Amino acid sequence: MRAELKNKNPSSGFVAWIDERFPLSSLITNHMTKYYAPKNFNFWYLFGALALVVLVVQLITGLLLTMHYKPDADLAFASVEYIMRDVPYGWLIRYMHSTGASMFFIVIYLHMFRALIYGSYKSPRELLFLFGVGIFFILMAEAFFGYLLPWGQMSYWGAQVIINLFSTIPFIGPDLSEWVRGDYLVSDATLNRFFAFHVIALPLALVGLVFFHLVALHEVGSNNPDGIEIKKNLDKKTGIPLDGIAFHPYYTVKDLVGLSVFLIVFASIIFYLPEMGGYFLEANNFIPADPLKTPAHIAPVWYFTPYYSILRAVPPILNSQFPGVAAMGLAVLVFAFLPWLDKSNVKSIRYKGHIFKSWIALFVVSFFTLGYLGTEPSNVWGQFSNAIPFIGGIDKATVVARIFTVTYFLFFVLMPYYSRKDITKPVPSRVVYK
Repeated sequence: MRAELKNKNPSSGFVAWIDERFPLSSLITNHMTKYYAPKNFNFWYLFGALALVVLVVQLITGLLLTMHYKPDADLAFASVEYIMRDVPYGWLIRYMHSTGASMFFIVIYLHMFRALIYGSYKSPRELLFLFGVGIFFILMAEAFFGYLLPWGQMSYWGAQVIINLFSTIPFIGPDLSEWVRGDYLVSDATLNRFFAFHVIALPLALVGLVFFHLVALHEVGSNNPDGIEIKKNLDKKTGIPLDGIAFHPYYTVKDLVGLSVFLIVFASIIFYLPEMGGYFLEANNFIPADPLKTPAHIAPVWYFTPYYSILRAVPPILNSQFPGVAAMGLAVLVFAFLPWLDKSNVKSIRYKGHIFKSWIALFVVSFFTLGYLGTEPSNVWGQFSNAIPFIGGIDKATVVARIFTVTYFLFFVLMPYYSRKDITKPVPSRVVYK
């Protein structure tokens, strides 16, 4: 009897008690220890896990900030200063949140790029990819609504410019922009509804989409750099994929190494360069919002600048900026059509030809160039000579932005053609692992 009591593990009894009431062990088994991922994951497959970590950081720091923040036009800026100066470690929480916003977009953009080069949007992962695009949309909205909350000069005027763009939409534009503002101009009502969206509505939608994204991922399985479905090569005795390894502990340990490097970079920015030269936190946002004084140059945060460049590059029609607004929205929405635009018979860029690789390179150059131009005044490079009839008087930056805007969209528009005509390499039957 003593031997039985001695050998009995108390924790197993507690876990068994939980399992009778909640499927804890089966969740760990199905999604961790017996979820088999391809054994050839590389550096690019780290950013999905990092995005989840940053999401948790943003939720926790955002919750702590709301304990001291005042969503009131007369008190908002002062409450942020109070957090920075008087709340114990308030400066750290605020910088973690502001830096986390930029780091969130960095890892999301890299995560999306990995999906692009390895064909993670192709069958059977179309719905998984669409959930990811939905997360990107919600994340952009979340960042936009949160940007107004510090109630600084750039926050106020940036929101003013973006909301005014809604008024360019035919028929419903003026009413829509008034509804978004909650007033005839950006005011206390705008701040309150932006606070509600940023703190309650959009985080709930974001967490829900992340949950669906993960469920879909574990249903269809992870893609890999070779674009081979590991479920097609199973061990006849165990039914385990021959090219798969358990996610835990192998990839959890590997992700912890990547997370350690990420946290070192994250902490270095927070403690030594939280403003990141004005890209993460603008100097004008340390000045209280003044509706009577417009900043010399209004520009969005860096992660919106590629789309802001597209907005500025498209010329108005009949004094309406709606074509630019439509192009800006389409530049984001077009990602949702990737599963049906890519007609290649292979998934991974490893086995695609030079045509596809060249277009990927052009797309990346276009994205970075548009991102840079969006941070600068439109006439940053001066104007062409009026002696050139067809471009006389147009600033050089606008011409360059228009060229790369066309390149950006041609990457998607021509994809059904060049992906079908591209000469591909034979795909191996098993994953390539070194």
